Parts: sequence; structure tokens; C-alpha cells
Amino acid sequence: MMIVGTAVAAQILNISTARLRVLLMSGRVEGAYKTGKMWLMPLFNGKPIIKPGQRGPAPRWRNPRKPAKTIIHVNSHRIRSNQKHNSQQPVITVKKWCDPTPAKEQEHKTSKTNVYGHEVEIPGGCRVVYRPDSPRCGAKVWIETFYDVRVIAWDKG
Repeated sequence: MMIVGTAVAAQILNISTARLRVLLMSGRVEGAYKTGKMWLMPLFNGKPIIKPGQRGPAPRWRNPRKPAKTIIHVNSHRIRSNQKHNSQQPVITVKKWCDPTPAKEQEHKTSKTNVYGHEVEIPGGCRVVYRPDSPRCGAKVWIETFYDVRVIAWDKG
């Protein structure tokens, strides 16, 4: 078994000495050891053995941002007001939530705009949520969807 320094090992591996020093510092060269300021590596079948690496941190571009969630709920206060005053105010509220935090933390956050309407069209899938213990905006039942919805308000004329 022959032992060589960084310059010879880098030439054998056909890489730069700087790259070989990075491999040495990360412990990827098998059997390598440091004597003073010099690295020494054993050769196996004429070459140093390089262990496979972890290939860097997990890529962030593969974890796409969660799409904004659209929340639809019925405003019971407006329903009672419509019955009391014999009016036709829109009672369906649509909010867009852009925060990926859990629902318990979101209950205190409010959207900047509410869109009220008489009808809502949901083009894709949705789910109806009932949570009496952790209401969102006072609502205990609401509809969630990741699709853009169309809100329809009736004309008063």
C-alpha cells in the first residue's frame, strides 16, 4: 500500500488540490489522515477511495409554496338582519387566506378584504369544515378550496 500527499492524489483523481482538500475536510477520503499541516492518503489499486457525499442541502425549489386557501362562510348576522328588516343584503363571505400557518394560529388573523355575494361558484374541489372548538372568524362551519371562486351579487334594480 502506497501513501501520497494532496498534490499527487489530486493528479491521480484528475481534480484540483482545492477540491481534494474540501473532500478531506468533510471526511470523504477513506483512510486519509493529517500529519502536521500535510494530508496523507493511502492508495487502493492505484487510487484514493472517495466516499459518496450528501449532495448539499435539500433543494428549496422542489417545495412549492402552498397555494392561497379561499374560505367561504355564511354570515348569520346578515341573515337575521335581512329577516328583521325585510332586505336582501348578500350573506355569503369569501376570504383569501395566504398564510401557511396552522388553523389555530390563523383564527386571530383576518383577511384585508371580504367579498360578499348571494351566490358562489366553485370550479374545482372543496371541503366543508366544522370546528365548534376552534372557530374561524366566529364561524364554526365553512368551506375551503384552493381554486379561484366566482362571487355573484344580485342587482337591487
